[in-house]
Amino acid sequence: MKFLRSSSRALQLAALASVAAVAMTACGSAGASVPSAGAGTFAKDSNTLIIGMVPDESAATSTWQPIADYVGKVTGKKVEVKQSSNYAALIEASIAGQVDVVSFSGFTYLQAKAKGAKFTPVGASVDASTHEPGYYSDAIVPANSSVTDVAGFKGKKVCFVNENSTSGYLFPQYMLNKAGVKTGDYTPVMAGKHDVSAQKVAQGTECEVGFAQDITVTTTGPAAGLFKASDLKTIKREFVPGPPFAISDTLPDDVKKVLKDKMSTVTTADIKAAGITTTPAFDKFFGEGNKPVDDKYYDNLRDLCKKLPDVKTCAGI
Repeated sequence: MKFLRSSSRALQLAALASVAAVAMTACGSAGASVPSAGAGTFAKDSNTLIIGMVPDESAATSTWQPIADYVGKVTGKKVEVKQSSNYAALIEASIAGQVDVVSFSGFTYLQAKAKGAKFTPVGASVDASTHEPGYYSDAIVPANSSVTDVAGFKGKKVCFVNENSTSGYLFPQYMLNKAGVKTGDYTPVMAGKHDVSAQKVAQGTECEVGFAQDITVTTTGPAAGLFKASDLKTIKREFVPGPPFAISDTLPDDVKKVLKDKMSTVTTADIKAAGITTTPAFDKFFGEGNKPVDDKYYDNLRDLCKKLPDVKTCAGI
């Protein structure tokens, strides 16, 4: 199956949305032009923007803090990050109107949208190797494994990230399906985060093989000391439409315009020019910055769900 690459790695930003705990980051700047409230509603109040982001890695919050800081700079508002324990909490927070902007994964965006969340994608970060919005889902095995293809996952303990993850579950199901490996042919293990999935595969005990996003396998996992890049082999990969940075449809028009204008094409250089300090991990993860995307960009994921009727989390998409 060939996926579109014309308009998707990911503003896989900070981690995020638990209905329970809010970590505040004051991000406004004295010289910023503050959009007025006007018509529209906010998750909290007209002086505050609440950001929800996919909790895809253990260090995601600190890695993606520059994005929250930049949103505060360009809007002149305080920014609060709602930190979630899992993908489902982010979906529920977006449906309940508890966040103003969200960095979804492509799959969680479609799930939230199907359940009534009112958000519009404006941008997704660009992979440095393809120069297109997106990243890769990697099928991985321990470096010393005899498994050479996804068909070899049959009969194995297979690590996934989460049933709502795009590169950690949906695309892995696609790769397994193409290889003739069906549900029931393997023992699934839900690791919860990409770095944990890769770590368990590297250890080779709880998971003999598995899946994770490419940046975790090559960069952020080794950088965090969870495993060495040489501990793993990537035996298959698929290009994944990048996680959209999405704006609540209920925000005032002037706020939505600022966010769309700034976040659809923001680069690392723009963030640094705003006086915000970034880290090497952020610079690598954010790649070439964002390119504009819209809802139609994720139609290929909708089509993929139709081809995978056994994936329960595709229901309603």
